[in-house]
Amino acid sequence: MIDDCAKDTLHGRLRRDREALLWKLDGLSEYDSRRPLTATGTNLLGLVKHVAMVEARYFGEVFGRPSPEPLPRWQDSDGGDHWAAEDETRDQIIGFYRRTWEHSDATIDALPLDAPGHVPWWPESTPARHSNLFAIMVHVLGETVRHAGHADILREGLDGRTGLRPEHEQQIDEAARAAYRAKIERAAVTAARITA
Repeated sequence: MIDDCAKDTLHGRLRRDREALLWKLDGLSEYDSRRPLTATGTNLLGLVKHVAMVEARYFGEVFGRPSPEPLPRWQDSDGGDHWAAEDETRDQIIGFYRRTWEHSDATIDALPLDAPGHVPWWPESTPARHSNLFAIMVHVLGETVRHAGHADILREGLDGRTGLRPEHEQQIDEAARAAYRAKIERAAVTAARITA
């Protein structure tokens, strides 16, 4: 009973956060969805592509259920899963992510939480290299949440849009945001003077 509850809860959160990540692309131009927004090149479409690849590997190879999508060998990773090449369309990357969901969901549905898995790209010395579905679900959920959080900040920096889901989004009140930001800035300046 508790296993079913845990599995359903983790799976539900994963589904919710997948959608939240994709929503961060809504309404963006091709350029804004792809352009580097940090010094290390982090970009919104690249985050989606990366999380799709993470899911494909963890719910595929780890459990001997390889993704039906062609994936480069994990040993050959060169960072190309963090950005979209010129010949990759947004629809292709989103489609890959959605098809990965289907495969991942099938793995999650088919296996019990204690189903053994093996993560060959984790160091040999890592005890968790020999893992199970529960641990992998927690790991992938953590990756998805982490990168959805990155996407939140990147999207806010582009056009001010924030929120977890479209139904929770509110109209942007520029004056209220500016006043709130100024209040935080004043607190930071005051704290810096006190501790100096």
